Amino acid sequence: MNKVRLAGLLGAFMSVLCWMPGPALADDLDRIIETGLVRIAVPQDLPPFGSIQNGQVEGYDVDVARLVATDLGVRLQLVPVTSVNRIPALLTERVDLVIANLGISPDRAKTIAFSTPYAPFFSGVFGAHELVVKDPADLQGKKTAVTRDTIEDRDLTKIAPQSAEIVRFDDNDATISAFLSGKADLIATGNVVVAALLKQNPQKRIEAKFRIKQSPAGIGLRRGAPELLNWVNVFVFQRKLNGDLDRLSRQWFGEPLPELPIL
Repeated sequence: MNKVRLAGLLGAFMSVLCWMPGPALADDLDRIIETGLVRIAVPQDLPPFGSIQNGQVEGYDVDVARLVATDLGVRLQLVPVTSVNRIPALLTERVDLVIANLGISPDRAKTIAFSTPYAPFFSGVFGAHELVVKDPADLQGKKTAVTRDTIEDRDLTKIAPQSAEIVRFDDNDATISAFLSGKADLIATGNVVVAALLKQNPQKRIEAKFRIKQSPAGIGLRRGAPELLNWVNVFVFQRKLNGDLDRLSRQWFGEPLPELPIL
């Protein structure tokens, strides 16, 4: 075999080696198991999903996060966040998962991945019983409080008349406070949030005026982690099947877990 032919064969062989795929990057699930720690963002300002009580965060989402860590067999680091910081915390890798009443939407799915729904949620406009509001047109001349950059904010903006005054706040605590103090006539939020408000403020006759969107919550995770996504979906399936999510729903929402759609 002459030197020219040998050099050609060696060149071809090296080209094949260069094109061969290397070892796959570790999925987030592998890293969580190897480090023995899962970091989960939970709401700090959205009872009954999550809020700070006596210096500790508690709520439906917090208890779901604890179940996740139990099933993974790792330590849990809870990372309390406001609504506007849920997705940024995931994208900047401060957390591995977001369990913070994160409504599933096509817009959000451009940025992150979602599990199948684990919690019920519909958004709507709520107000005092004596206030006559039946549809978006009736928002004219009224102030509606909403938390900035939430699904309620985006969807309400699309359907509200230009004469409606939408007052935006940076976190749910401020939104709720504005409504309860009378700085806003109405509040755009979720049904379970209002249920918690009524429990804490039984003298308030708050009712649903109209529904904005059915928006069950999913667990958020970074795109490109199929093994972790599969594990989370299996977790939700199993915890629904054995009744744990129904138990938590009764504890925190005061009602059974409804039948949830499958993503």
